[in-house]
Amino acid sequence: MASKLKPCKFAEKCYRKNPDHLKEYSHPKRKGEEVKSRLSFDKDDKHEKPPKKLKTVESKKANTIDALFAKNVKKEATVEEKPVTNTTEESESTSESFSATDKPCSPGDESGKSPQGKDEEDEATVESPCDVKENIKQKFLFEMPEDFYQFWEFCKAENPAKPTDALKKDTGLQLVGPYDILAGNHTGVDRNRHGRRPNFLLHWRYYYDPPEFQTVLKGDDKTQFHLGYFRDDPCEMPAFVAANSAAVDCIITPKGDNIFAAVSAVISDKLKAKDTDCGLASRLKDLSERLNKCATKLGLSLEGKSKRMKERDKKVVCKSFHKAGIVVPVDENEVGYREVPESPADLKKMFKKIADSKTDDERDKNYEDLQELITLIQFANDECDYGEGLELGMDLFCFGGSVFHSTILQLLPLAYMLLNRPEFGKIIEAHLKDRRKGADLSQIV
Repeated sequence: MASKLKPCKFAEKCYRKNPDHLKEYSHPKRKGEEVKSRLSFDKDDKHEKPPKKLKTVESKKANTIDALFAKNVKKEATVEEKPVTNTTEESESTSESFSATDKPCSPGDESGKSPQGKDEEDEATVESPCDVKENIKQKFLFEMPEDFYQFWEFCKAENPAKPTDALKKDTGLQLVGPYDILAGNHTGVDRNRHGRRPNFLLHWRYYYDPPEFQTVLKGDDKTQFHLGYFRDDPCEMPAFVAANSAAVDCIITPKGDNIFAAVSAVISDKLKAKDTDCGLASRLKDLSERLNKCATKLGLSLEGKSKRMKERDKKVVCKSFHKAGIVVPVDENEVGYREVPESPADLKKMFKKIADSKTDDERDKNYEDLQELITLIQFANDECDYGEGLELGMDLFCFGGSVFHSTILQLLPLAYMLLNRPEFGKIIEAHLKDRRKGADLSQIV
């Protein structure tokens, strides 16, 4: 018997689960080997690119796009932003919990053991090797650069008793994140105050911190100012150290290509501030002199924009909403990136309409333009232009709002997988399960 339902214009690409929509429109089943033809949209002309001859490896990868995308769609779930509180309410944990229980280790015992009688999910731990650099990599998924460890030695000289607070009195900066491992602050912490094993992927991860950004210094809680390393690829060392004020906006501002340069910039800003009195100014100048002397001895540049950062600028394919820029591999045939066919201003208007929707029906209608962009990204992925999905997913993340979390989970983990950056995919999945506004972001207290 022929279906009396009207065919949905998005066909098998449709994301919507609204029962009323499913009752009114029919949706053909996906066929994995079916040759796809482009849907006709008004914006196709400015998105169209000539057919590209794909490399064998990339062609095989492209053939898996539909299956992977469908898998991500099935994983959609409502994910709510959780206010930061001091209650013992448990937050939803990720499938991989990262344990903070480090015990003194020997060649035959390199990780702490989970307490008896806990559920299987809660027992999932990550190794805590004796080597501190490998320990940090296991917990945060990244290797930290040499200047990270050199700065720790500088802070130890400044405050041997408590290096993490070496800068706090005069600059307001406190060492956090991976520095907590160097300080041993995680040792013996089996459960945090929420009753969960600490997840280091979320340790001092602010609301607007993308997976590429790793916080290492926190400032005041009012603006939620913090500094962190920004890297384009999890297998590469950071491109620079940057600042963000999460209570203000999503903008990530580069401060130098190493942590000494970034802290030097913060001290300089403090010296220029009107509320800095003579006593504080004198202490800041002395600190700046010691910091600069140490950096010079180590051969580190204190420039706000080093030669290496300028070289990276040439590789940036788009700024994205956070302004720090996105870098993806683009070959000699310009395969790797095509721009999202909407201006940043138009994207923000589109996202705002969706976020401000009062009913499910209104939201479904306002989602149609975004659905068109998602469909175009599927085509781009098929042609190995993986950067477009990364751009749109990042823009949605930076715009903020739990209403977009399921769509971000369709776009970003897939983009990271296609770009061979799976560590970033793990981080975004963990973050969206427990994305918090506020400055109470320690996972070990």
